Formats: sequence, structure tokens, C-alpha cells
Amino acid sequence: MIHDLVHAFYAKVRRDAVLGAVFEAEIDDWPSHLERMCAFWSSVTLMSGRYKGQPMVAHAKIPGIDSAHFDRWLAIFRDTASEVCSGEAVALFIDRAERIAQSLQIGIALHRSGRTGHQHISEETTP
Repeated sequence: MIHDLVHAFYAKVRRDAVLGAVFEAEIDDWPSHLERMCAFWSSVTLMSGRYKGQPMVAHAKIPGIDSAHFDRWLAIFRDTASEVCSGEAVALFIDRAERIAQSLQIGIALHRSGRTGHQHISEETTP
């Protein structure tokens, strides 16, 4: 299910008028990125520990990324999760995506203001 969700989601993102150009500018190796994102979602939803990355660092370096990008990302993710997943998995994936988007936006704002200090904002930070 994770594989299907990740691949369907990023296929939509790549075609999206708002997000497509942002992702294309940042990702050189799509197969590798999709594999990393499958590991990420496996870690986030199944606690598999497969993902070994720093999503905050990766997102903070993207120039011009703002709340409108995250809103669009979430809209596409919600739609895709509803199409690909079933039962309780839909709510689980959407809940995690919303938390991740919120954490990343907070982390990016802190990074841009120079107030990151010793704080660590992860994909599992809750409000």
C-alpha cells in the first residue's frame, strides 16, 4: 500500500502546476527519491526504522517554499490516500501527513529566522 500511495502521489505532484516545478528543480533521481519516500512512510506509519534522513534539512534549503506549497501538497496527498488506501489506513496516512506538514512549516520558519539553535523538529513532532 505504501509503495502504491507514494508512486501515485508523486505522479500527481510531478504533473501539478504549483508543485511540479519545485520538485523537478530539487530531485535529480526520481527512482531513488521514490524509494526514499517509501522508506520514510514505512517509518512514519509502521515504525519500521527504514528511513535514515533529515527531512527538515532537505526542505529548509528549498527557496520560496511556503504555506501555499504545503496546502497543495496536503490536498494532493489527501486525495491520493483516499484513492489508494482503504479503511483506517486513509485516516492514518492523512493524520501523519498533516503533522509532517505542520512540523516542516514550523521548522522552516525557525530556520529562516535563524532561531534553530539546539531545537530539533522531526517529522513526528506533534503540536
